[in-house]
Amino acid sequence: MHVLYVVATPIGNLEDISLRALRLLKEVRLIAAEDTRKTKRLLDHYGINTPMTSYYEHNKITKLGYLLRFLETDDLALVSEAGMPGISDPGYELIVAAAGRGIRVVPVPGPSAITTAVAVAGLPTDQFVYLGFLPRKKSQRLRLLEEVSRERRTLVAFEAPHRLTESLSDILAVLGNRRVAITRELTKLHEEVFRGTMSEAVEHFQQPKGEFTIVIDGRHEKPTPSLTGQIEHEIAALQRRGVPAREAIASLSHATGLARKDLYRAWLRTKKGAKED
Repeated sequence: MHVLYVVATPIGNLEDISLRALRLLKEVRLIAAEDTRKTKRLLDHYGINTPMTSYYEHNKITKLGYLLRFLETDDLALVSEAGMPGISDPGYELIVAAAGRGIRVVPVPGPSAITTAVAVAGLPTDQFVYLGFLPRKKSQRLRLLEEVSRERRTLVAFEAPHRLTESLSDILAVLGNRRVAITRELTKLHEEVFRGTMSEAVEHFQQPKGEFTIVIDGRHEKPTPSLTGQIEHEIAALQRRGVPAREAIASLSHATGLARKDLYRAWLRTKKGAKED
């Protein structure tokens, strides 16, 4: 058995390809490419003449047998349109089938829109959840967003330009006005990194063009307010000034987030203590 090389290719700038990837693309006998036209531009740029065969979403099953038979006699390189094969791109079925037959599968790492976007987003990077492409249907997209609405880790998703505006509005409606970073055309001539709130993003991207990665801040639990000595002192001060209980409690509840009933109990305790003194 020979080797299936899973080769990362640039997500935009052709200079981002690794020396190892270039060497292997020259050495293998065949390249299985998601988009042979884009891969040809990469190969031509570096003077590589290795033959290619198409391997994309609509032929990944019918082409599987041919590629597995090829691997019985020669090494094969798998490349996607951009980035790492198998990550929201064709490759999963071939990798699983090759590994199942005992064929050695070797990753050749390189550019990835996911990690590139997370790195420059300015949001927590210690943990994140990758959602892939958001569902095309609104009902399914809303369902997914509801499922992750309590997720505290950073969320990452891909979206097509013609669905971006609607998706951002759905994210705002379900997840709220969270911090977000949206990258467009990463490593390309018109690269853009937008950072702000979700409502600002909805306003900013009115006529989106290009390839987008959305990085969303995770849910932040609000701390449970507690009745502190400082608040009790404030209650006593309000009582001394003669502020009516209803007015004082309403003001304190709004300022502290404490329930009115808890503040009312504290008000009565403070008032009782003042009389005893």
